[in-house]
Amino acid sequence: MVMALTDNTRGALFMVGSMTCFTVNDAFMKSLADDMPLVQAVFLRGVATTCLMLLMIRVLRISTPKLDRRNRRLFYLRNVAEVSTAYLFLSALFNMPIANASAILQALPLTVTLAGAVFLGQTVGWRRALAIAIGFIGVMLIVRPGLDGFTIYSLYALGAVVTVTIRDIIVRLISADISSFVIGASNAKAVTFAFGIASLFVTWSPVDFGDVLVLTGATLTIIGAYTCAVAAMRVGDIA
Repeated sequence: MVMALTDNTRGALFMVGSMTCFTVNDAFMKSLADDMPLVQAVFLRGVATTCLMLLMIRVLRISTPKLDRRNRRLFYLRNVAEVSTAYLFLSALFNMPIANASAILQALPLTVTLAGAVFLGQTVGWRRALAIAIGFIGVMLIVRPGLDGFTIYSLYALGAVVTVTIRDIIVRLISADISSFVIGASNAKAVTFAFGIASLFVTWSPVDFGDVLVLTGATLTIIGAYTCAVAAMRVGDIA
């Protein structure tokens, strides 16, 4: 007998998939830190990601409805948050140990839960509120302000927590008839455009076959991360 999954369980599974894909993608991108500038790496990943997602939308015949004014604004805001996240977190990732950057990002479920309660009226309860408080204390222990472990890139990672929270909360406000894949493709295009402009002002590094393989892995995992992240925020309770 197969038990039907609840919305909260499905949402949790999507979030697990998203975080897994983001983590593997972070490892791929971190491995490129010594081979090429950040903006070049993100732009190349973005070109491949955008092309592949648009191709999949066409092949799978995913509906791309015309956006009304409200949804256009939400798309614009989410794209700005996504571009900011890419810059802040990947800058931190390229300049600090991956374990430290990833550990700071673990505050994300806490901030999203809190934002859901404040801005969307989601129920949190004292247990979740206590978990948020304890989680923030843990993050501060990781960042260690004022001590040797603190760098400017710790603030970049914390900034990424804020922008990811904004990005994820916005998803809840976008019309449900718009495919998660379409939202993810929009993010990919925005990141590609922004970092493409930025890459004009840096000296590019040669790309060898190993770099191509790493960028391919990063492309596939970021597609999974984008899609699962959107789906997770649309199913069940945010907390």
